[in-house]
Amino acid sequence: MKRKHLFYLLVLALVVFISIPIVHLIRTHLQENDVRIKAPEGYINDASRLSLTQVDSIVDVPEKKAEIIRQLKDILTYSRAKKIPISVAGARHSMGGHTMYPGGIVLNMRPYKDMQIDSVNNVLTIGSGALWEDAINYLDKYGKSIAVMQAFSSFTIGGSVSVNGHGWQKDSPPISSSVISFTLMDFSGKILNCSRSENPKLFRLVIGGYGLFGIILDVKLKIVDNEELKFKYVRVNPNAYISNYKKLVLNNNKVKLAFGRLRISEKNFLDEATLNYFERVEGKPRLLSQGSETIEDTKRLVFRGTVNSEYGKRLRWDLETGVSKLLVNRTISRNDLLNESVTLIENKDTSSTDILQEYFIPEQHFEQFINELKTVLPNRHIDLLNITIRAVAKDNDSYLNYARGNVFGFVFLFNQKKKNESEQEMKALTRQLATLAVRMDGTYYLPYRLHISKETFQTAYPQSKAFFELKLKYDPEEVFKNKFYDYYK
Repeated sequence: MKRKHLFYLLVLALVVFISIPIVHLIRTHLQENDVRIKAPEGYINDASRLSLTQVDSIVDVPEKKAEIIRQLKDILTYSRAKKIPISVAGARHSMGGHTMYPGGIVLNMRPYKDMQIDSVNNVLTIGSGALWEDAINYLDKYGKSIAVMQAFSSFTIGGSVSVNGHGWQKDSPPISSSVISFTLMDFSGKILNCSRSENPKLFRLVIGGYGLFGIILDVKLKIVDNEELKFKYVRVNPNAYISNYKKLVLNNNKVKLAFGRLRISEKNFLDEATLNYFERVEGKPRLLSQGSETIEDTKRLVFRGTVNSEYGKRLRWDLETGVSKLLVNRTISRNDLLNESVTLIENKDTSSTDILQEYFIPEQHFEQFINELKTVLPNRHIDLLNITIRAVAKDNDSYLNYARGNVFGFVFLFNQKKKNESEQEMKALTRQLATLAVRMDGTYYLPYRLHISKETFQTAYPQSKAFFELKLKYDPEEVFKNKFYDYYK
């Protein structure tokens, strides 16, 4: 009888153990309203959901190159005659008004996504409005892949060049390193070819120039072979992250992609980390797979379940580390890895928004930065959802460069309520983190909220004064403007 009772107790314990996370995920789903808020007529917003701006007009460019050129020249003539500034937009994932200007004209480049491949020289020519996922799907048929891109494929090519995004490709500088050349329409309507040998200064200014020097039309990118990759994973103490990274990733010729993650639950806050990396294996890579909607939505709910929930944060860490153990040595194609949409973490709660930030820290201050975060972050009421770590090699191409040496990018994701007090709290935290990064000879990333003071900006980017002077040289009538330009110039 006792044995029978013990059996029942074990079954009950198992049911409870399984049901608690299921109930948590169901509750997370039920709390979402999934209402798509559209900007009112004559207004535009960005991914922050906090940049609602009234504009003169939003113009969708045509799909065909010849039609685009005619249209853009007409718009530039109108803009200069009426003194109405132009801003350039793609997927609008920047968060500080970089793609809009009050009372201005917004050019939506998304329709323009022509693609041509040169398989012999490994070059992709692509329209600036194309998403990375468009490029990946196109290249997959040729057995090719993107050389350098961000973690999600939902951004546009032109947008990524304009912010000089970086990826998780091993030992790689930002996207600038993979850009061979691009065509640019300047303020007068003239089309210029920009490369390291042709209009080289303009090439450097436009990459990471936030749309302030002209309209990017076509981009020539280096591409690489698609490959089959094997997943590897290790849990480490953050103090041992650098040594493990060098041993397992940097000194391993087989590794192609790598990223780290810090534990952000109150329990063991920033005391644990994971290092995830992918090694090349022999064999023909599989064609792109069609992901299961159920699996993708479950992943999203696990992530969303961390919002304002210590239990959710622990659950996500336990599930991710547990699943990683099971997936070690499993293979996946490079294109499948790169082809992930930002919908995997989509916020469907209209009362809050998710805010990205990123800080670039030199190796010698890596541990100190994490230790400082342990004192800074818990003293704020903003909800931290994620910290990812990516190594970024020195950028020798862009003018307003953030990786002036080899650095580690700490990518933060916060959940913020759409209230004034939350906005002020976020502003104070952002300034504190930026000051901390600069004190450690680091920088911060510029595509995000305009919370950081002009003084800190000038300290982090001492080349900024010359950058804005050159802006007036190449665009003397200030045809191209956005909120970022107005705030920092």
